[in-house]
Amino acid sequence: MCENCGCDADKSFNEQVTEVIQAIRPMLQNDGGDIELVGIDEDNTVRVRLQGACRGCPGAAMTLKMGVERLLKEKVAGVKEVVAVQ
Repeated sequence: MCENCGCDADKSFNEQVTEVIQAIRPMLQNDGGDIELVGIDEDNTVRVRLQGACRGCPGAAMTLKMGVERLLKEKVAGVKEVVAVQ
């Protein structure tokens, strides 16, 4: 963390995204699901794979946009969007 403001300036974009995904995982696992970081595109689009109960769940799209994407954008500057891949 940055000594002046407490931000994660010393961590790479990928490291910051990975940390947030790891923090989200237990919440999804409690409901029988999971999330895997697949990759990050050059334009900072984060690609994830929903697994377990989340895969194919009617609420998965809302979980992805209103939960995962919202948290990532809040915690990691520069995240363009989060998309699910198969």
